Amino acid sequence: MTAQSAANANAANVADVVGIGFGPSNLALAIALEDIAKADAGTPEVSMKFYERQPRFGWHRGMLMEDATMQVSFLKDLATMRNAMSRYTFVSYLQEKGRVAEFINSKTLYPLRVEFHDYLEWAAHQFQSHVSYGSEITAVRPVVENGVVEYVDVVARDASGGHETVQRARNVVIGMGLTPRLPAGIEESGRIWHSSQLMHRVGTITEAPRNVVVVGSGQSAAEAADYMHRTFSDAQVHTVLSRYGYSVADDSPYANGIFDPEAVDQFYDSPADEKQRLLDYHANTNYSVVDLDVSQDLYRRSYQERVLGKPRLRMLNTSRVTAADEHADGVRVVVESTASGAARTIEADLVVFATGYRPSDPTPLLQDLLRECKRDEQGRLGVERDYRVTTSDAVRCGIYVQGASTEHSHGLSAGLLSNTAVRSGEIAQSILKR
Repeated sequence: MTAQSAANANAANVADVVGIGFGPSNLALAIALEDIAKADAGTPEVSMKFYERQPRFGWHRGMLMEDATMQVSFLKDLATMRNAMSRYTFVSYLQEKGRVAEFINSKTLYPLRVEFHDYLEWAAHQFQSHVSYGSEITAVRPVVENGVVEYVDVVARDASGGHETVQRARNVVIGMGLTPRLPAGIEESGRIWHSSQLMHRVGTITEAPRNVVVVGSGQSAAEAADYMHRTFSDAQVHTVLSRYGYSVADDSPYANGIFDPEAVDQFYDSPADEKQRLLDYHANTNYSVVDLDVSQDLYRRSYQERVLGKPRLRMLNTSRVTAADEHADGVRVVVESTASGAARTIEADLVVFATGYRPSDPTPLLQDLLRECKRDEQGRLGVERDYRVTTSDAVRCGIYVQGASTEHSHGLSAGLLSNTAVRSGEIAQSILKR
């Protein structure tokens, strides 16, 4: 069936909300829509459909080390900060799993990452009938009636690349998450990994590595170095970072206020130069920083090895990787000091690039609508306070984006769990009001 014939066949089947991506953000949206409808008998039931490229729900599965903990409080789950009475809170999950008392006794705000992922899966499972997994969205096409865009047709293709479906929507919410970023000229291979694939790739190793290089200055880099050092007890682990050492994340109470819902209002209403100043000033709450306990543990381990005369954890600070050339027996890594310009070569068995992510760009999906979408001075999509893309009057349907692509307009919490429950609730309320 062609996209056009599929569109004609599905014209009568209009969903109130179609979500592109089904990670924590759009999962929280589904929860908010259900919670609001149940809380107000006068609110009509909202029909919703979500499409997710992965074959099943997953959130950073490649970094699910067994002992890694969350960096945000469990209270910043999918619902609590919007509605603590929701049945989708982390505490409700604990209740169902029979672990409330044990979790309280652990005296922590920061659960294991594997446990929080299990909570997310638990919540996602309850919306399984609304989600098409293994589906990639190829286009969002305008449906014009009486000269205005009343709906959009969301075109989805299954993982095999053969079967194509079209879902008409009154509102579309794009929440595609993040895309792993590698330095220019570096490509993933059997021996060169991005940290997002760490746990998937480790399971494929048939021979323990002798030399590992981990590149990056942030939490993922520190965790990857820690994991490789502990897992392969005979390996030399070389950490390459541009800074003098790991910088500690500022998670002090006042600084954490930058993630509060009220801070989004203040940020959104600020002039452009003030927004950039706030992003720059508070970048150390999230970017290229490491939790204090992880940093201290790595330092203690490195120091102990030096005392014992058996150094395996080696830090190459104020340095960068200028080349990583794979050959039959490994990877030849060239590391250059940014201080002196001196270069050294490491013959590595594996290289892990923990070099972060970039926001997924929603504009390729909106090609047929871009002429009606407004942009700022830097060419970025204009986004209203309720995360709706600013459009001309020719567009009546709602186009919403959530995630890091709105950091420039809504602040540092735009792509983080910290404000997910409230952000998704605001989008839900906007959709219902419209």
